[in-house]
Amino acid sequence: MNKTLKQTIENISQIPIKEERKEILNPLISYLQEKRDQKEAIRINYICTHNSRRSHLGQIWMQTLANYFNIDSITTYSGGTEATAMARPIVDTLKNQGFKVQKLSEESNPVYAIKYDLTSLPIIGFSKKYDDEFNPNSSFAAIMTCSEADGGCPFVAGSEIRVPITYEDPKISDNTDAQSEVYLTRSNQIASEMYYVLSQLN
Repeated sequence: MNKTLKQTIENISQIPIKEERKEILNPLISYLQEKRDQKEAIRINYICTHNSRRSHLGQIWMQTLANYFNIDSITTYSGGTEATAMARPIVDTLKNQGFKVQKLSEESNPVYAIKYDLTSLPIIGFSKKYDDEFNPNSSFAAIMTCSEADGGCPFVAGSEIRVPITYEDPKISDNTDAQSEVYLTRSNQIASEMYYVLSQLN
């Protein structure tokens, strides 16, 4: 990992997690620990309505931090109840935090390659439905990152566990002076909570 991303991870590792958030995160911790104890592959699909912001942050940070913690059994995915596009402020935020992001296509729903180090395969980021063929169709954890998707998807076919870990949408700051700060805050929140989750595993 480059110096900027390492510093970002050091910073997010210092963010305190409130007790009420720990309670929300505990089912995911238990699921991951059980899979590790059984030496099984772990697949996690982060789901939000448009697969444009929070679900991408969940996917990218969990995959990055699994590498940081040397947990090679985790593979992450993301999807929505509908497909739109990865929001440009998410791309900008990730770049500012130290990720290398390459735009691979120019259509309305671009495909991005997101790298957290020089040797690992990139995370492929684009908006898709949660049951897209790019995502697993069985034996995965469904993490609901927004209340709309949580309410709209009471059942996620193929999932072994469905865990609502919801976040406020940074979209509320789009095209305002606060945009960069709000997106950074949300990225750091998601990153710090995924860091906490992985730090609790044996």
